[in-house]
Amino acid sequence: MPHNLLLAEDDRAIRHALERALSLEGYEVTAVADGVQALAQAHRTPPDVLVLDVMMPGIDGLQVCRVLRAEGNRTPILMLTALVETADRIAGLDAGADDYVVKPFDVEEVFARLRALLRRTGAPDDVPSEPQRAPGGQVAAAGLRLDPQARRVWRGAREIELTRTEFDLLELLVRNAGIVLDHTTIYDRIWGYDFGPGSKNLAVYVGYLRRKLDEPGAAAGAPGASTVPSVIHTVRGVGYVLRED
Repeated sequence: MPHNLLLAEDDRAIRHALERALSLEGYEVTAVADGVQALAQAHRTPPDVLVLDVMMPGIDGLQVCRVLRAEGNRTPILMLTALVETADRIAGLDAGADDYVVKPFDVEEVFARLRALLRRTGAPDDVPSEPQRAPGGQVAAAGLRLDPQARRVWRGAREIELTRTEFDLLELLVRNAGIVLDHTTIYDRIWGYDFGPGSKNLAVYVGYLRRKLDEPGAAAGAPGASTVPSVIHTVRGVGYVLRED
């Protein structure tokens, strides 16, 4: 079955060109020109994936993303942006976007990133591993406990709210606790696509995970407790490993 895709882009030429390219690629595309229409369409006919331009008049792509996430909508979102600064990309990830493409872009890159997002939502992580089993089908390592079915995670007594991509990345690390995973492996497992040595995607998400996991009191759930040790370690020039020192 073709995937339903909602495209929101205020530039008419880009919108029409991308709509045609996506249709030829096999998507059922609904294209709108602004954020108001995007929200209305998403509520009326929930898509399988959204492609949102960041800079649109009225309600922009970031606001659309925030509204949908606040409503509990976890549909994969790919952002299109002409903003190339790291802070701008981080703003999109903060708003709840799963990935982004910087303009001007190659349409084949858009296709690849959409395929990766849809694979992640359509199939469970298949990384072979022997994690420690916790009650109820949960997995645990380095003081973390994950419920893959409910997509919930705890450090000690404290439950931690994670985005879709953050959870996928943490689950991969937990299932391979003590094993150094290189950048290429992580990109392939989480995004289904290696963005190359210049990409900051992985570093951004690791940073977000560390901040959420290592907040004061994260281990004991007690207000005012000192910051707990980090469990995600960088192996310089190689990748990342989850372990409790």
